Amino acid sequence: MKLRIPALIRWLALFVALSVAVPTQAQETVPGADAAAIQQVIRSQLEAFQADDWQRAFGFASPTIQTRFVSPEIFSQMVRSGYQPVYRPKGVEFREIKPGQSGPTQEVFVVGPDGLSYLAFYTMELQPDGTWRISGCYLVRAQDESV
Repeated sequence: MKLRIPALIRWLALFVALSVAVPTQAQETVPGADAAAIQQVIRSQLEAFQADDWQRAFGFASPTIQTRFVSPEIFSQMVRSGYQPVYRPKGVEFREIKPGQSGPTQEVFVVGPDGLSYLAFYTMELQPDGTWRISGCYLVRAQDESV
């Protein structure tokens, strides 16, 4: 069976999101310093998307994501084809952050370029050097709200 590249990219993105988004009760809260650092990483990647700086945006992805998508160019194809609300958001609002066994999940409310509302659930991974990287993002259509 031969898969077209866009179908393969969507399948890989779904696989990544589902494989890392396993909520558990590893701890009750995420420390404030970690929450601030996590939000800064996500903000920085969103800024890189706005500038179409794919090398920089790819740098905020976890090593596992980088290995799966191989290059900034392939990563950009996946983001542009399947993640328009975070690629070109009209509005962004950080919401709840929850701990999980494989790392915290940051909920981000976004208004996409289509004017529709979405919740983006970013799973995060702590690196050996103490920095945070994005290990997945899962989008859910939200009730219409404004930022």
